[in-house]
Amino acid sequence: MDELTVVLKARELVNKVASTAVPVPVEAYVTEIGAVLRKDNSLGPEEAGYSFPKGDRHYICVNGNDRPERQRFTICHEIAHIVLGLPSDHEQLPWWSYARRPLNEILCDVFAAELLLPYGPFKRFVDKADIGLAAVEDLASRFDASMSATGSRFAGVAGYPCAFVLSEEGAVRYASRSTTLRQGNAWIAPRMALPVGSVCARLHAGGTYCGPEETAADLWFSSWDRGGTLLEDARHFPQWNQTVALLWFEDEELPPPSTERSQETEEEEQGLAELDGNLPWPGKKRRR
Repeated sequence: MDELTVVLKARELVNKVASTAVPVPVEAYVTEIGAVLRKDNSLGPEEAGYSFPKGDRHYICVNGNDRPERQRFTICHEIAHIVLGLPSDHEQLPWWSYARRPLNEILCDVFAAELLLPYGPFKRFVDKADIGLAAVEDLASRFDASMSATGSRFAGVAGYPCAFVLSEEGAVRYASRSTTLRQGNAWIAPRMALPVGSVCARLHAGGTYCGPEETAADLWFSSWDRGGTLLEDARHFPQWNQTVALLWFEDEELPPPSTERSQETEEEEQGLAELDGNLPWPGKKRRR
């Protein structure tokens, strides 16, 4: 099963429930698939929840000691196991770890994010938001979701080139990129060490940070030939040894690609653009 199939199945369930509330009432998803929800206060701190079939119904049990946003994500994650028919593989690692995370669990996380942060309503908020982790934190609070799920979704639906990166133990575990970045071949290699000189590397090493800082784009993007400078906003969570970052270009546009031909050569070959009397309007930069 691939990620596109997972996304389409999740959106099918979202459309069936058709909730307009923010945050989304996850119990409506449970009802829609005919499952039963229970809280289990006997689970340990590294156990988020589980699901199982009994008779003609499925039961979803979540750790009643977890924070509300964590419980909401767990419910949606277990719904994913049921709807997608993917077996659970929760034995290897604690729920918060992304190191060596099994593919089934990653796909169920994608499904859960689609339920918690439905594309249409969430994108409307993102389109109006300033760029930065402060906006991600605000949306996480509005949608009652985790910082990591919201940040990943934020980058995925943004209409400008940006990326959300989560690292654990000093190595990149996953990166969510906007469509513009993907089209520009801005690749952030999974499992790579945090780039030396990045804000994330400094925070992981115990350093300090005061706000978004400029970072060379080729520090983060593999085989990057466009140049340009990113703004990097980051947070470190020592309890999980995880660091997150939001990366974006200040002018909200990709730098032009480097080519062997000069601009003059291209103009000679293609001709100058016809003058139409319309001046290009400067891009609108967002507050940080």
